[in-house]
Amino acid sequence: MVAADDGTWPLDFPTLYVVPDWVTRHCKLQSVGGLDPEPQSFEMYDWQLRITANFYRIKPTAQPGQLATAFHYRRAQAVAPQKSGKGPWAASIVAAEAVGPVLFAGWAIGGERYRCSDHRCGCGWVYEYEPGEPMGRPWNKPLIQITATSEDQTDNTYRPLQEMIRNGPLSEIMRVGEQFIRLPNDGRIDVVTSSAQSRLGNPITFAPQDETGIWTDGNGMTKVATTQRRGLAGMSGRSLEQTNAWDPTENSVAQKTAETKVKDVYRYHRLPPKDLDYTKKPERRKIHASVYQGSRHIDLDSIEGEASELMEKEPAEAERFYGNRITAGMGTWLQQDRWDARIALEDVPDGTALVLGFDGSDVDDWTGIRAETLEGYQFTPTYGPDNRPCIWDPEEWGGQVPRLEVDAAVDELMGRFNVVRMYGDPPYWTSEMAAWQARHGEKRVTEWQTYRVAQMHAACEQLLTDVTKKDTSFRHDGCETTSIHVRNARKAARPAKRYVLRKATHIQKIDLAVVSVLAHEAACDAIAAGEARTKKRRARGF
Repeated sequence: MVAADDGTWPLDFPTLYVVPDWVTRHCKLQSVGGLDPEPQSFEMYDWQLRITANFYRIKPTAQPGQLATAFHYRRAQAVAPQKSGKGPWAASIVAAEAVGPVLFAGWAIGGERYRCSDHRCGCGWVYEYEPGEPMGRPWNKPLIQITATSEDQTDNTYRPLQEMIRNGPLSEIMRVGEQFIRLPNDGRIDVVTSSAQSRLGNPITFAPQDETGIWTDGNGMTKVATTQRRGLAGMSGRSLEQTNAWDPTENSVAQKTAETKVKDVYRYHRLPPKDLDYTKKPERRKIHASVYQGSRHIDLDSIEGEASELMEKEPAEAERFYGNRITAGMGTWLQQDRWDARIALEDVPDGTALVLGFDGSDVDDWTGIRAETLEGYQFTPTYGPDNRPCIWDPEEWGGQVPRLEVDAAVDELMGRFNVVRMYGDPPYWTSEMAAWQARHGEKRVTEWQTYRVAQMHAACEQLLTDVTKKDTSFRHDGCETTSIHVRNARKAARPAKRYVLRKATHIQKIDLAVVSVLAHEAACDAIAAGEARTKKRRARGF
């Protein structure tokens, strides 16, 4: 998974600077609340400008005539809290994609100008390029679909777009209707929902996709997203998602975009400090101040009023909508932000005394190993000449976990470190576990069955407590796969008020969360047995 931009990435790359300037000149909105009688030029907030700059980032190798391939990113995602300004900003990008200079038109030598008069606009605006700056031009025939789950949802983008057009010079070249906008050269902007099946397969040049955090298989919007991307590919077009944070149990389009491993998708998601608790009002205020930073129209007192009311019945939803955090509803085992708050990168030298946790699968679930030092630092170890992480997804290995790779990894870790204990869940791996016991000793390699309810419940509660308590010494390496698997884990109720871990959905893996539980249980047992003291005596003897 490629990390999202949190607002700190450098902006030292070539981009179509002409686009935000064009937006300010052509897009006009009446201020929120109607305090100003006249519409004002739309000037992007800093976070909106950051996303725009990345969306129109040009490859240094771009050549005139290239369309989507001239850009560094094929598509983009903006995750921002409720009422922060996503809709008007997306509307301004739609206006630019309709008639503005959004395609790469070569590199400026110096003195070149973009003139609106050359593109049917009579406003008289001229933009002069700097030497070496990428230049822009409009689409010849733009075909745009503003897309959401319902017509009411599309209004988030479509209504401010209509206002921008009617209030400024765009009204000369764009004809506004209730369901579509007519553009020059038979181009058009359509409003599309999942019910508009006949239009979804059409070739398009741009698709703003609203609230993809609620686009799921259940409401048919996953299919809409994939269908639109096929239409965009045919025209060398691009797409832009804007959404609130999502419920990770729903496997939404937004979640899939956030978790994809490809590098040509830009993601912006400014998260609040991980150590702040949304249930505490003073800390909630700090969270709001962080995630709404730069949205000058926001009154944090008003946001607090809405959030506190929603907290009474839907606390997870309040935290997603207003705290910009990815939180799940009932049954969540461990909130991802609490887990991520324990990230503390450390070096673990060869020879360190530690424990291993192992959970093995065959053709569906993942197989993994996590290590934990006896001082409470947990990490995903690496193995082999390429230092591969000890995580095996069957899809990356021809549909089946590579058992020889796993076997080699175990042997290497046993030799590199002073492994005092290894707990492994044996289903599918009884032969390998027996072989490891024979090679490395039964006292070091132990079968630990996760189906035992009382023991698994206690182990899960131990890790949960040690992650979330205030004075914890537990920390970890920030392994992204483990973080996702922790987030996916849900409590499955069992008798006597106990639980075991289950998946949120059948495709959302939790294997590395289980491995973390086993590693931590092994560490706790080793410390209780006095093996930490043994380790210190050995260290003095070297």
